[in-house]
Amino acid sequence: MPNRYADTLFQLIHSLEKSEKRHFKLYIKRSSSKEDLKIIQLFDAIDKMSEYDEKVLLKKLKGTEKPQLYNLRTHLYREILASLRLLKSSDSIDLQLNEQFDYAHILYKKGLFVQSLKILEKAKETAKANQKFNYLTQVNALEKRIEMLHINRSMESRAELLSREALEICERIEVLSKLSNLALLLNGWFIKNGHARNEKDEAGVKKFLRENLPSNAQLLTGFYDQLYLYQSYCWYAFIRQDFIMYYRYAQKWVDLFTAQPLMIRVETSHYIKGLHTLLNAHFDLRNHIKFEKTLRDFEAFAETDRVKDHDNFRTQAFIYIYSARINQHLMQGTFREGLHLVLIIEEKLKEYEPFIDAHRILVFNYKIASLYFGNGDYSTSIDYLQKIIHDNTDMRGDLQCYARLLHLMAHYEMGNFEIMESLTRSVYRFMSKMQNLTIIEEEMFSFLRNSFRFSRQKLKPELEKFLHKIKHFEKSRFETRAFAYLDIISWVESKLHDKPLAQVIREKFLKSKKTRLGANAA
Repeated sequence: MPNRYADTLFQLIHSLEKSEKRHFKLYIKRSSSKEDLKIIQLFDAIDKMSEYDEKVLLKKLKGTEKPQLYNLRTHLYREILASLRLLKSSDSIDLQLNEQFDYAHILYKKGLFVQSLKILEKAKETAKANQKFNYLTQVNALEKRIEMLHINRSMESRAELLSREALEICERIEVLSKLSNLALLLNGWFIKNGHARNEKDEAGVKKFLRENLPSNAQLLTGFYDQLYLYQSYCWYAFIRQDFIMYYRYAQKWVDLFTAQPLMIRVETSHYIKGLHTLLNAHFDLRNHIKFEKTLRDFEAFAETDRVKDHDNFRTQAFIYIYSARINQHLMQGTFREGLHLVLIIEEKLKEYEPFIDAHRILVFNYKIASLYFGNGDYSTSIDYLQKIIHDNTDMRGDLQCYARLLHLMAHYEMGNFEIMESLTRSVYRFMSKMQNLTIIEEEMFSFLRNSFRFSRQKLKPELEKFLHKIKHFEKSRFETRAFAYLDIISWVESKLHDKPLAQVIREKFLKSKKTRLGANAA
């Protein structure tokens, strides 16, 4: 049965750029063995396939039996990786360091200890300059092994130096490990649960941070120490919906790279993620002007060779820039103009399918559904929301809940009142089960449950009551999710004043922009 991207070799070959394919052919043709020529045939056959099908492949490779195909596939996979390693080594500090260590280890095995130590010393300098402390562990271990075998006059002082270095490296790595684990686990908490739903959630996150944060974290000055510390605080603040704190640490994250531009090349993924986090912080705080500037900076960086020539960076940049562009339209109320992004996004999602995780797809579907909802195309909005609702995933419980609530609102807008009562009960039960109901949602359900029973004349007073109730919670931290995900206040105002939702949000944006520009001028 054909299965696109399910086969690892097929996925690897189809991820290759033209230059990488050309390099592989040149690399493999240096050997003229019959087996090597056969793997080129296998490479070409898979490269031309639109989806992997072993039966079709065996027909194309005449004289090849199924057991032989397995061996050929294994050999081809290894050769492609070897070719890529050779091609990409100059582009990666990690690959260069590992290559130097391999050379040093070969010389050690040959008994050429002095040559091995010289290479290790140079590699150690490079690792320290780029703060690659994990790499120093294996270098230090090999140095000690050589010193045990290669006795010289400086043995005593050298032994003391290596022992001291080993202890310093271990201490440094322990702190880095704790900080990186903290950032990773907080990220995982958010992916699974979303924002803190109540004081119990917040207390749990506070306790987790307190128990796992190294006591000297604030005194650390190393690049990676600060990077993981800022990431941890970003997730901590984002989970708690403390958007001022979130912005402050997102800016520190990006500023860290600005202060040490060499690290932009060493840790490009973290720099891209930092720009994305800063954009999200500006969006949450509605910092329109800073949002636009950061987005321009990000777009300019995405056009550099560093990003364009690297599969992972190019995919990351696409995801985060197009997510930001949708956010910009949601923030400015330009929903119709934002719809032109949908086709581009869907085409790119197909192109990058093997490299994009389910969480990113989930977020894009919600954002696209929000665009269509804001533009008044409720039917298409429902189509995208259904993709979330029918996706049996256990991640982002908050997004699962708000997709159902937006789905309910879309049916309300379409006048499908005959299903509203049963649909409202269904969504209410789901959100209750997920422990995701806030006061805002409770009020929302109450209004929707009763609104279709009111005449047009009686509906406006009910809308005014509803708006008055929810506006009181606009500054409440545990209620901000409803405003961030749905902008319920603008929706109610659009109903109350008989204006399209896009117009209401657009007017607010222009007023806010004028106020900010006036404040900056003053």
